[in-house]
Amino acid sequence: MQLNSMFLSTKALQDGVGDVVEEVSKISKYWEKAQEGLMAFAVKLLIVLLIWFIGKKVIKVILHIFDKTFTRSNLESSVTSFLMAVIKAILYGILVAVLVDKIGMDTSSLVAILGTATLSVGLALQGSLSNFAGGVLILIMKPFRVGDYIVTPDKEGTVTGLDIFYTRMLTADNRLVVIPNGTLSNSNIINVTHEPVRRLDLAVSIDYSENIKKVRDIIDQLMREHELVLKDRDTQIFVNSFDPSAINIGIRMWVNTGDYWTLKCDILEKIKEAFDANNVTIPFDQLDVNITNR
Repeated sequence: MQLNSMFLSTKALQDGVGDVVEEVSKISKYWEKAQEGLMAFAVKLLIVLLIWFIGKKVIKVILHIFDKTFTRSNLESSVTSFLMAVIKAILYGILVAVLVDKIGMDTSSLVAILGTATLSVGLALQGSLSNFAGGVLILIMKPFRVGDYIVTPDKEGTVTGLDIFYTRMLTADNRLVVIPNGTLSNSNIINVTHEPVRRLDLAVSIDYSENIKKVRDIIDQLMREHELVLKDRDTQIFVNSFDPSAINIGIRMWVNTGDYWTLKCDILEKIKEAFDANNVTIPFDQLDVNITNR
């Protein structure tokens, strides 16, 4: 009995030692795997940090190049700042995507979510995006600037403000008009003050009995004496057409853009005064009414 008890206790001890050894072996293997995983993670982390550091430097260089390019192109400051922000966001988005891929995460679902969100936002802001695109085109192409007098299909006035979404201008009677850039970029625009010099075209009518050479001399003298008419450019006086009750005389002269309306009003007044002084008749439509008594 004693021998059997000793044998059983020895066997139990051996079994216990075996279990301990097996557990220790399992822990050792687990620890080795954990060390391998930690080493792999440390390597990935080091690579990610290295890519992040180098990527930031590369992005900084690229942004500097774009900034110099925009500066040389004389873009509006608002366009430059916006484009720089968009380019910066895109570059950092690419960098983050590379980092996520290096970590081992699946980026396909993230791209799908971002694509869906972008499409939804685009549909919701379709009108605003149209105005934004028009504003970018206007600010880049520069068909007009702040201070220019422009004529659109339904409005005209002096541009007082120009931003990404809207253009503001004041009409001649001092009313503020706000036009969406999407509409403005798709319209025909006349920039009245783009050039420093403009040609003033006038037309006056004289009676068929008048001497055309005499009329030409009177108008020519007025243009040569007027201080606002540019003397270094050619002037023209010519018969424009033969109307039913008058001869139409065309007049062309050049003037500084800022003096256009002043010269137009003043020269017309002086022509009328000169015609009156020289007995030149300006015909006008007349209606004869004959009353017959029956």
